[in-house]
Amino acid sequence: MILYLHGFRSSPQSDKARLMAEAMRTRGRQDDWVCPQLPASPGKAVDLARALARELLARGGPEARAADPRRLTVVGSSLGGYYATRLAQELDCKAVLLNPAVHAARDLATQVGEHRMYHADAPFVFLPEYVDELAALHAGPLTHPERYFLIAATGDEVLDWREMRERYAGCRQCIVQGGDHGLSGFERWLPDVLAFALDE
Repeated sequence: MILYLHGFRSSPQSDKARLMAEAMRTRGRQDDWVCPQLPASPGKAVDLARALARELLARGGPEARAADPRRLTVVGSSLGGYYATRLAQELDCKAVLLNPAVHAARDLATQVGEHRMYHADAPFVFLPEYVDELAALHAGPLTHPERYFLIAATGDEVLDWREMRERYAGCRQCIVQGGDHGLSGFERWLPDVLAFALDE
């Protein structure tokens, strides 16, 4: 099962989300895929993601509730990677991080104000208190690094890949030479992501 969390200003219509959704459909596993539109508030975004994660884990009746939470993988891109790390630590599930935000409160403090969504051009406001919410969501040291898979591009023009490499030291890592923040050509890494997430 996969819960996909998009990044800042992004949506379920991002290229990576659509590629993963299609891959799950072709496997006949569309019911094991969830990709919500996240609210601008980090606190509300993580509350929503947490509820959806628990819903996924509860599928299959009462006996499934006691099953291994590693049946679930939270895949997070950019800011979604920050959220995914928090959830993986809380729920004891796996996580795939795609050019994840490491110091989200620091980096998004510069983004307070009005923005437009990338795929819908809808306006939204990133409020000053959201920076405090991000700081409160920091996950701390990783307790099970083997449950994380980092894909980081050295050409990321938004976030520093070296911070990602350091944050996820001891985890499985794929450091992409060059590339960009959006991980253009994501289909190249999709098989590895799905193999990790679905134990294929």
